[in-house]
Formats: sequence, structure tokens, C-alpha cells
Amino acid sequence: MNKSIIKCSALALMLTANVAFAQEKQEEKVEQLEEVVLSDSRFELKKENSGKVIYKITQKDIQENAGKTVVDLLDYVAGIEISGNNNTDGSNIGLYFRGGRNRQVAIMIDGVLVSDPTGIASTYNLNLLNVDQIDSIEILKGSSSTLYGSGAATGVINITLKKASKSPISFNYTASLGTNNTQRNRKNNFDELNQNVGVRGTLKKFKYLANYSVSKSDGMSAANDENAATPFENDAFLGNNGLLKLGYEINDKMDVELFGNYNKYEYEYDGGAYYDSDINNGYEEELKFGLKSSFKYEKGELVAILSKSDLERGFDSFNGWTNTTDSYVYQGKSISAELINKYNISEEIHAILGVNYQNFDNQTNTPFGNISKDIANYSTLDPYASAIYKGKNGLNMNVGVRLNNHSEYGSHIIYHANPSYNIISNEETKLKVLGSYSTAFIAPSTYQLFSDYGSLELNPEENTTIEFGFDTSYKKWLKATSVFFYRNEDSKIIFVTDPTTFASQYDNTANTTNAKGVETTVNLIPVDRVRVDFTHTVTNKSDDLNYIPKNKFTARVSTTLLKNTTFSVGYKNVSERTYFDQWGSFGTAGEDVVLDAYNLIDFNANYTCNNATFFVLLDNVFNEDYEDVLGFSTRGRNVKLGLKLNF
Repeated sequence: MNKSIIKCSALALMLTANVAFAQEKQEEKVEQLEEVVLSDSRFELKKENSGKVIYKITQKDIQENAGKTVVDLLDYVAGIEISGNNNTDGSNIGLYFRGGRNRQVAIMIDGVLVSDPTGIASTYNLNLLNVDQIDSIEILKGSSSTLYGSGAATGVINITLKKASKSPISFNYTASLGTNNTQRNRKNNFDELNQNVGVRGTLKKFKYLANYSVSKSDGMSAANDENAATPFENDAFLGNNGLLKLGYEINDKMDVELFGNYNKYEYEYDGGAYYDSDINNGYEEELKFGLKSSFKYEKGELVAILSKSDLERGFDSFNGWTNTTDSYVYQGKSISAELINKYNISEEIHAILGVNYQNFDNQTNTPFGNISKDIANYSTLDPYASAIYKGKNGLNMNVGVRLNNHSEYGSHIIYHANPSYNIISNEETKLKVLGSYSTAFIAPSTYQLFSDYGSLELNPEENTTIEFGFDTSYKKWLKATSVFFYRNEDSKIIFVTDPTTFASQYDNTANTTNAKGVETTVNLIPVDRVRVDFTHTVTNKSDDLNYIPKNKFTARVSTTLLKNTTFSVGYKNVSERTYFDQWGSFGTAGEDVVLDAYNLIDFNANYTCNNATFFVLLDNVFNEDYEDVLGFSTRGRNVKLGLKLNF
């Protein structure tokens, strides 16, 4: 019998069992789902007044999926494809929104735009985040550059960290042990360990929070050893995450908060696809600190944010030509300052005015060339404005404009228009149609501009996005959204190698790339205490298809039928993906390599007793053998056991 049919049948059996059990509990009250709080205007906005489809991962979702990482949670959101998440810890993560690339997704943490000024694409590394320090995550898909600046061409991940508790002191501790196996390397060793400890509270007008996490793993080789005569050696990972917040409520209208983050991880890695190494190792270290203050007045609110980040990453790599080890060190600093004002012109009309300043520099030292921070630096100063209309007749409108002032490229205007209309809006049924048209500006990174492969002649990338769809709900048991998108991308920056001289350089493409597709999400509560979530994403792209599947389908069923207990079963189907073999690493230079489709099923359960929560995860239940990234190992069937304490 076909293996996929067996897996789908098993999932259907588990779903049927859950529903059958739930039907015996129909006398219990249906759990009411909380209305999602949105921030596509940089301030709280009711869902019915928003013209965007925003998915929110709440604290409840995080608790019910205890033991999962930030990227695990994102991987079940429609419109997002992630490569590298199922490889060894510390692997590079490919984050694709709507057929875009890492550098087209903006990541915000507590209102601060974060990035990596040392990286080729300036993409912030999600491996630096520990989910135990996070309160909620909002995912806004579609171009949002007018509010979030360069880099938000395909979406925004808006992360809110935990806040101080209302009690004078509260304490939390989480610990978990897990296996860390590939599909062929089956051991019962607990090679993965995670611990998190935190304390927080409020003493009159003073608020505080301190949190520290440690994660370590071993037991897997980074490179896939399926074709090797002997197994490859294991590659270890060690991560540390610290968070500190100190706040003071000056009065009932004004507060101020100081914050600091320290993140570091060390890892071992192999020589490349299907190629082992017992020498290569790397690290990444970040220190970020800043200040945030808000002032509420009669007609609005003023928010000021100032932050500074120092990031260093490096690695040692074995050089087969010289039989020596080469060392690479990348250092970067970023400064961000932002002032945002929301002014309520009337009950229906709100204006948002802001200005954002950012400065980046990059100091690089490698065997193949250095970059001096005195040369590799640039700044941006962007004023922006948005207007929100919340009509009592059901019509909503969000329009905005931003003037990008780049030290290398001068001024560039981007804008958006986002209307929506509530066709039906009553206690039982809601139906809203929405659409948007937006533009985006993406500047090259310091590496693409100033490295030995860089070019000051590069043009910024430009994006235009159109989307339309609907958002509906019925009697608290059905929610559904579906959005069609179409995106054009001009002057895309690519890495070009001359086939005769082998000289390489970053350059802009002359052609226009486009991506189009449909994202659909359905949330059901068919019976009491049972929730079923489905997502389906279709993505068609004209070129640059690396690791982006045409179809991705996910399903998750969770139940709270037993007192203080949550069971959840997840299913993910990812269709074939394409990798372009530019260098001929797999004997197909200039050709596409097709990676097979795969199916994954995972299971997790939580049980809470007083102040303790016990959880268990079983990932890749059927030990699916597949490649997420060509030539590198993926996790097989693994189990994780954990405990959470809250006092």
C-alpha cells in the first residue's frame, strides 16, 4: 500500500476518534475564541476595521504547543514556507513569504525593527529567539513598507516579548529533554536539552522582567550521509538567550521602559552537501539594548523607541586547497530611532505620523577580503504617514505613504491603499472583502555594496503587490480567509559568475520576476472542545524557485476534552521543490534539481496540575525520509518530554 495513503488514513482515524469522543460532551459550553487584536496600523485595531489578513499566534497557542520553537509555529501559517527548520539546530533558515526571499520579510521585536548588518541579505536570525520569552507573534503578509520600511516587501513578523506580571513577583521554569535523530540514525539518547528560568513582577509603579534560556543538542550530522560508506560525525549546538526589562509608570498617561537582550549560539557544521567535516564550527553573538516610552493624550498617543544592536558572527572553515583552516569574522552595528504619533481626528478617522532613523555598519575580516566599517556604512531617514477610515457603513480604508531617504540612493517614495468592506456584520455572521495595492523599496545590504563581490552601481529592488480576498466567520465555530496575491519584482539583486573568468559579483537582473498565488485558512470548532485548523497555499513564480513548493497543505486538530489536558495532531504536506544547481555541485550545472514531496505528522499533549504543566511531543511520527535542503540531514522520528512550572 502507498506510504502516503497509510499516513493520511492514520491521520483521518485520529481525527475521527477525536470527533467521536467530543460528541459525547455536547452538553459542555463551546469555548469562545478571543477576537484577534491587530497592529497593521502600528497601533491596536479591531479586526473588523482592518483590511489585512493577519494571523496571530497567541500566548495560549504557544502554551498548547509547548516545546516547539518560533520557526515551528510559523511553519503552520498559510503563505509561509520555511527551509532548514528540520535540519540540525543552528542551520540557516530560509523564510519565504509569498514566493519572496528572506530579505523581503521585516522582523519586529517589541516595536524595534531587527536585522543583521553583517549578513549578505541583512536577515535577522530567528535561531537567536527563544519561544519561552515570547508573549505573542503577529504575521502580516503582503507589502507593508510604508509602515515598516525597506525590507517589508512580502510581509512582517511582529513579535511581542513577555511583560511584567501584575503580582509583586512571579516565577517560571521550563525544562525539556528530547532525542535528536535522523531517519536512519535511531538512538534512544536524550541529546537535546532546553532550560528556561524567569522572574517578573510589579512593585507599585516599577515593573521588571528577567529571563534566561539555555539550549543544547547533539546526535545529528549536519550533512546527509546516506551515500557515505561510514556515518558522519555529529554536529553540536549550544544557545544562550537573555532578556531584561525594567519599566516605570510615571503617571497614568506616560511610561518608560529600558530593555536589553543578549543572544549567543555556537554550532558545528559540515563541509557542504553530502560532505562531512570534523573541523568546521561557528558562532553568532548579539547584544541589543534600548529605551521605549509612550505618552497618551486626549486625542491620541505618542511612542518613542531608541535601540542599539552589536552583532558578531564568525566561523572556522577547512580549506581543502591549502589544507588549512580559514577564519571568518563579521561585525556589525545598527542604531534605530523612531517616533510615532497616532492622532484621532474623529471617531472614524485616525492619522498616524512617524519618522524612522537607522544606521548600519559592517566590519568584515576574511581570507578573501576585508570590509572596513569606515566605508561599509549607510543610514536612512524615513518620514511616513497613514490615514485610517473606519466607516459606520462598513467601509474601511487604510492609505499611506513613506519617503525613503537613503544615504546611497537619495529619496524614494512608496505608498499603499488598502480598502475593505464589511458586507455582513452582526453577532452571528461576519463577511468582509478586502484588497490592497502597495509598493516597496529594498536597498542592497552593506555586504552587497562594499564587499569584494559588491558593487556601488547596484540599484535597489522594487516591488509592486496587488491582493484581494475575503474574511468571514459564523457563530464562533467557523472562521475562514482566502487571499489572492500578485507581486512584481524589478531589479532583483543576484550573484553572477562569469563562466570564462569565474569572476563573481552582485548585479541587478534586467527581467521582471513575478509571483502569484492563493492563501487559504479555515478554523473550525465542529463540536465542543475540538478545534480543527486547515491552511492551503498555492504559489506560482516565474523563476528563482529555490525550495518554494507550488502547494503546501497543513492541518491541525486539538482537543481539550479531558480536564486540564490538550491533545494535538498536526499534518503537513509539502509538494515538490526546485533547487537551481548553479555550480554543478550535483552534476547538473545550470539545471534544476527537483526535491520530492513529503508528508509529516506530529503529535503533542499537555497536562496541567496546579502550577505544573507536563508536555510531550512526537515529531515525524512515521519517520518520513526526505530532504528539506538538498544534501543536508533532516530529523526523523523524535520525542521530547518537558515540564513547566509557574508560581
